[in-house]
Amino acid sequence: MTTPTVTIADHTTASNPRPHILYTIKTDLDGGLLVTQRRYSEFVALHEALKDSYNLPPKRLIVTTFIPSAWADDALIAERKAGLAEYLADLLATPKYKDKSALFDFLSPRTAEINQKFFLEDALPSTLTRTKAMSLAAAATGGEVNASAVMISGAYYPDWSAGRRPPESIDYSKFDILFFSFVTPNSSSTISWGSGSEAILRRLVASARSSGYGTRIVLAVGGWLGCQWFSQACSTAANRTKFANSLASAVNTYNLDGIDLDWEYPNSPGAGNPYSPNDAANLLSLMKLLRTALGPCKILSAAVPHLPWLGTTGRPLTDVSEYAKVLTYVNIMNYDVWGSSANPGPNAPIGDLCKTSKQPQASAQAAFNQWTAAKFPANQLLLGLALYGYVSKSSKTVLTGSSMPSDEMVLLQQEEVKNDDDELEVNFLNGAHPNPSVSAPPPTPTSASIKDDGEVSAQATLTSWWGQQIPFYEIVRAGALVKRSDGNYGQAGGFTMGWDNCSNTPYLFNTAQTTVVSYDDTWSLTDKAKFAVSSGMAGCFTWSLDQDDGLTLQNAIRKGLGK
Repeated sequence: MTTPTVTIADHTTASNPRPHILYTIKTDLDGGLLVTQRRYSEFVALHEALKDSYNLPPKRLIVTTFIPSAWADDALIAERKAGLAEYLADLLATPKYKDKSALFDFLSPRTAEINQKFFLEDALPSTLTRTKAMSLAAAATGGEVNASAVMISGAYYPDWSAGRRPPESIDYSKFDILFFSFVTPNSSSTISWGSGSEAILRRLVASARSSGYGTRIVLAVGGWLGCQWFSQACSTAANRTKFANSLASAVNTYNLDGIDLDWEYPNSPGAGNPYSPNDAANLLSLMKLLRTALGPCKILSAAVPHLPWLGTTGRPLTDVSEYAKVLTYVNIMNYDVWGSSANPGPNAPIGDLCKTSKQPQASAQAAFNQWTAAKFPANQLLLGLALYGYVSKSSKTVLTGSSMPSDEMVLLQQEEVKNDDDELEVNFLNGAHPNPSVSAPPPTPTSASIKDDGEVSAQATLTSWWGQQIPFYEIVRAGALVKRSDGNYGQAGGFTMGWDNCSNTPYLFNTAQTTVVSYDDTWSLTDKAKFAVSSGMAGCFTWSLDQDDGLTLQNAIRKGLGK
């Protein structure tokens, strides 16, 4: 009997469900030549099944995006091929493993891939330059860097949430960045603080620092109702200098890790604010001042809608590369796409998956495409995820709004501009962030009804939330959703759960109560996090930390990010 030999000389790429590499394995056995293709993750699964003591090549480098150039690092692929071939040769040379059916099945040909789940390590190599990747690896513990170590998992922490989620109660191991919100520009081109917010911020910083997890605290400026004076604060060199100095002073005073500019929106009224055609250019000038004042290591980010900032023509900028040079991240607010309506639609669609949307620019996929097309690097984009939904007074049992907008949408901002052909186009701008001045209704008690078999079934009622945003935990507390043993949520309290395939989001309906709830759950949030990974984005953030059901949604997001 001759000793089996194994070689991995070739590889190919596949795109479903995400771009990945398939390694071509040729094994010369007594019975002939076996040829098959396997992903790296399948080697990992074999290794775990056999519980062997041999080593696989390391999981690296950082996956940042998947574009054709991502497959160009032949040195890394060759390194992995050699390591995988050596691993299989060790198994075939060991009597304990060489006759195992799991190994023979692994080496045997197959007509198609069986496991369609995407694993991050299947996407090697990285689109980072090799020099940059190696420098990051050298700075990391053990000399290796993996994607989970650098994917950002962040959240906005509004000052009004301190009662429900005190800074001292936060599990900082779950958050890489917390955006403390909000301070607002004022008529003097400095910043104003809400009542008690400075004390809350000091507690947040102290708690984060003492946690030992390195969570960075960034001060968010503006917000949906806080942008009245933004245009003025950026309008002149003197105002910008005064504003930038005020923000830099806050960073130094409170020992912060950076500034997040949440201007909603330049050259657009947002919530009825003054604006100017020069807003976007003035914003860039402010960012440059801030980068100089903060230095190169502090975070400087900007919360943005699905489309780049509007230029002097009223149309989205087509080249934002100068902004990218001074910004650390752009935070895409992929929520508030659809408010409460008799024709409910998705709050936060992942994409226009049915190609039927009348607002195809307003989704996670569209936002990614629009910002990267405008030359903003993918690995500086953070995808915003909603931990809340909308309650509509409606008898619908499907999200018809996902394909046909209505005049009743309360938060979608739109404006008409002329394109290059002198034709009118509609730009959609989302209306970001809940309104803290609107008090949430008190918890709605459930009523009980007796089923035919005598079992008592609690009935949830959400009619007091009609026309409003609803935190995810309130949907659970009302009894319309129930947490299952697997950590996901199911329908309860007389509500029926539906799934909108056009937006990849769940919803609840109760026709007897004429109530529909659009929201996000563990499944849809995990999918969005995986989209961020597969698209090479920097990570995700949520609006907002306090609306979670404990840490259930945050844990789902982290899992989707590979953390």
